[in-house]
Amino acid sequence: MAPEIRRSLLLHSRTRRDPHAVLRRMLDRVPPGTAPTEPVAELERRVAGLLGKPAALFFPSGTMAQQTALRVHADRRHCRTFAAHPQTHLALWEAQGPATVHHLVHRPVGDPHELITLDELRRVREPLSALLLELPQREIGGLLPEWDDLVAQTAWARERGAAVHLDGARLWESQPFYDRPVAEIAALADTAYVSLYKGLEGVRGAVLAGPEDVVGEASVWRTRLGGNLPDAWPEAVAALVGLDETLPRMAGFLDHARAIAAAINADGYARTRPEVPQTPLFHVLLPVSREVASAASRRLLEETGIELPTHLRATGVPDRCALELSIGVTADDFTPAEVAELVRRLR
Repeated sequence: MAPEIRRSLLLHSRTRRDPHAVLRRMLDRVPPGTAPTEPVAELERRVAGLLGKPAALFFPSGTMAQQTALRVHADRRHCRTFAAHPQTHLALWEAQGPATVHHLVHRPVGDPHELITLDELRRVREPLSALLLELPQREIGGLLPEWDDLVAQTAWARERGAAVHLDGARLWESQPFYDRPVAEIAALADTAYVSLYKGLEGVRGAVLAGPEDVVGEASVWRTRLGGNLPDAWPEAVAALVGLDETLPRMAGFLDHARAIAAAINADGYARTRPEVPQTPLFHVLLPVSREVASAASRRLLEETGIELPTHLRATGVPDRCALELSIGVTADDFTPAEVAELVRRLR
């Protein structure tokens, strides 16, 4: 029997994803007489407006949305190679989907443990269909390029004739760092994808936004890939709830993340990357192995009912691992000092 979860630091804890609780939150968002197609259409309109793009299209997954965007850019430019960070989601988590399904070639740029730089992009000599930029770069602690760097990198791609695509799985969480409207950030790119279930706490799904002709081509690929769902209104409604209730809180989540990171660093047992989080997602570097920290996390849940992540990351250094924290609604119940003490118990 699984231990009872009384409190959780997981963004997607069962305490927030219980179907009954999710449905209750959604019910108030759907008035009687709502047509099944209305929530998806409303969602697409709202995301297009937030991102400042002419059109937007719902996808059942971010994986499908991103591969579709890159496929369209590749076909339009008669080039199969796109540039992206070595630890892009497409390279690590999609079972070689871009290459196997779409015959796309990933050209890694830069150090796997650092952000892409303009100098590293300038060393790319081959033609590119697109430059993919992940905001933030999750695998290295939720790091974001400075605004001037982001502008310079996207300008470099356009000068090369390549499209710019934003992997905005956590674009909502990145906006407070730049302190600019989301549309101003997205304006640097031809296309942008945003997740509906990460920071927004939706059920699943994604939206791809861009020019009408590009989104029109993407809709054909969505059908080819089996993503043209006739009844996607539950996913859309959950996302609309997130846009209404959770999106306005992103700046507060970042403030809480920074306070938690400061408490962890002051405690001295662990340290965070970055020292001052740039988004509500950051890494906690622990002086123990993954096995030790995971076992301690499971023991903590059994003894206290407090849930911490049990899936930790290797760092390449013996007896060192990284804990990823995403600060959202579930973290409201924890003070920074309490989180620092919980981290100390992972030993």
